[in-house]
Amino acid sequence: MKNKIDLDATTSELTGLKGLFERLLRRFKVVMQLVTMIPIYLLACLILGASLTPSVAFFRYIQAATQDSSSIIQNLCFALSLAAGYFIYGTTLIFVAPLVNKIVIGRLAEWRGNYYSAQSLKWFVHNGLTYLARFTFLEFVTPSPLALLFYQMMGMKIGKGTIINSTWISDPSMIVMKDKVTIGGSVTIVAHYGQGGLLVIAPVVIGSNCTIGLKATIMGGCTIGDGAKILPHSVLLPKTVVPAGETWGGVPAQKIDVKKIYVANGHSAA
Repeated sequence: MKNKIDLDATTSELTGLKGLFERLLRRFKVVMQLVTMIPIYLLACLILGASLTPSVAFFRYIQAATQDSSSIIQNLCFALSLAAGYFIYGTTLIFVAPLVNKIVIGRLAEWRGNYYSAQSLKWFVHNGLTYLARFTFLEFVTPSPLALLFYQMMGMKIGKGTIINSTWISDPSMIVMKDKVTIGGSVTIVAHYGQGGLLVIAPVVIGSNCTIGLKATIMGGCTIGDGAKILPHSVLLPKTVVPAGETWGGVPAQKIDVKKIYVANGHSAA
């Protein structure tokens, strides 16, 4: 079967502007990283600024409306407008970041190659946009339909009745969660991993009616069958396939015979 993961230009000749960029990126790593980060930071400033604009407008409106009030009322309204402004900012960011991602990045694709490449830069920006929401606001709306909407707009495929009680998710456009999936608190899901000095981006697929326990970790290339359970604090290494209906646990995770353990603890198998 043909490998679906595109190989990076480390195994083929680089041509055109993309090739020139990647040769410079690998030859002058520190300088090129600094140069490359400038437009990325400017993009982040644009996103944050756009998300803060409604908050600033609201704050100025409240300030103007209370300018003739007593200092106590002004201070109270000032404090309340700042607090409300934060939630206005966060809600706006939930929509602005995915919009920019759709325009600038789009969906990620399966890939294996050098960290110093145009494709890895695309991966970096996609996750950077995800982290802008994660580390400034997303925790306050998780779990909720608003958080699910954010992940869907970032490209994640989410089935009906699915609950995500974690923000430790990277590469959302490479993740599929089918119907009635339960993601426990602080679960880490990353659709990538490092191998032999290369970056590998590979999809994560979680079947219907699966339960992922508290603080479990699922890495790139993993497939979890319908009705399977991953126990808390377990780690699924890259490319792990969990058959339907099975229970896995441990580090690294492996199949666990729950009935056998139940009997060993003195309970009836029935």
